[in-house]
Amino acid sequence: MKRKILYVGLDVHKNSTDVAIATGRANGTVRSYGKIASTLDALNKLVKKLQVDDKQLRFVYEAGPCGYQIYRHLDTKGIHCCVVAPSLIVRRSGDRIKTDRRDVINLVVRLFRAGELTSIYVPTPEDEAIRDLLLAEVFQDHTLRLARCVFNGFEGKTTAHEVRPAAALHAVQRIIKAKGK
Repeated sequence: MKRKILYVGLDVHKNSTDVAIATGRANGTVRSYGKIASTLDALNKLVKKLQVDDKQLRFVYEAGPCGYQIYRHLDTKGIHCCVVAPSLIVRRSGDRIKTDRRDVINLVVRLFRAGELTSIYVPTPEDEAIRDLLLAEVFQDHTLRLARCVFNGFEGKTTAHEVRPAAALHAVQRIIKAKGK
């Protein structure tokens, strides 16, 4: 017997997550489930409520600043989850009204259920650690270059179009001495 598929779309924010649900049929019902807290406990409660009748759950959400915690959590539970880049979501040109509820319904119903979304690669924690290390190294190099420029500026070794702080300091000191006499 084939398991029924239930599509679940999430619009994730820092404090709340909007949820929409659609059945596997093309003309099946689509509804806004409501809002839940953006915690893994709230997500676990949602999964428990939706997994009745041995349904196969398929989650989808947009990649954003909240990271990949939801994907990894659902993946460890064996639940299919798809993370989509916002730039890859097809939007109509005249569609200017943006609400979270409408976004998530459009995401789950029209696009995910129809198979029109392309999921992105979700980096492993090791990939993210290497990325953070490389970014720290680049930031360190930038800071070192900036410090050298500042130091060289006080020695009067800057380019001609820049203000030389050492020369400006000497000029201010000469003016103060002249007024003091």
